[in-house]
Amino acid sequence: MKLTADYHTHTIFSHGTGTILDNAMVAKQNGLMELAITDHGHGHTVYGIRSKKVPYMKSLCEDATNQTGVKVILGVEANILGVSGKTDMKEIDMENMDIYLAGIHKLITYDKLKEWYLLFAKNFNARHFFKPSESLIKRNTQVYINAIKNNPIDILTHPGFCAFINAYDVAKCCEDYGTIFEIDARKKHLEDDEWESVLKTNVNFVIDSDAHSPEKIGVLGQAESLIERVGIPTDRILNIDGKLPKNMRFQEYKRKM
Repeated sequence: MKLTADYHTHTIFSHGTGTILDNAMVAKQNGLMELAITDHGHGHTVYGIRSKKVPYMKSLCEDATNQTGVKVILGVEANILGVSGKTDMKEIDMENMDIYLAGIHKLITYDKLKEWYLLFAKNFNARHFFKPSESLIKRNTQVYINAIKNNPIDILTHPGFCAFINAYDVAKCCEDYGTIFEIDARKKHLEDDEWESVLKTNVNFVIDSDAHSPEKIGVLGQAESLIERVGIPTDRILNIDGKLPKNMRFQEYKRKM
């Protein structure tokens, strides 16, 4: 099993260590056909990208494509800001964006102060001190569902990271709306029994490196053993062994804008 594309990578424009060209050069070395640059969204208080830099990032992606032969596309790993499903993807940036990723993260500017407590503090306490309550899981799940329904998200990044969820319900919503469920090669974000429940849906997957340094581009990491252990069907993984995803949501959304 080998990655054909890596759709979740970071650069010096957020908190990665490499440039866009650095990432593209490693992608070429590792035989990738496509590479997405998806630095953190504006709402990240420390590492978020700024709109004024987005056109420059786009031009660097085009230069990297020309220099390496790898198709380098620009996107964002947007932050989900609360139960409304709102993200920090800005409409002003959409013209220059090719792909739309979104997930739940720490250290972001939440939609409301209440969301900081309910989406960050309560999950942090449940992870480190208490067991998650049914009401917390239900609410977290609704956060993801509303984000998927209300935004043309191509890939849901590391579902379950930072927030306890009903993995089946989130995956089923991804299936229904055409959002791809990420297998993160860097982070453990679901337990094996949760992955087994995800497989009861017909959702499709991509494996992404979530690379924060160029040498991690295209690396399968913990994803390879997870896929073997849980039995994730490789025909449902859309970016391996010569395959590329088709009919991505964000591009269809832009065609209708």
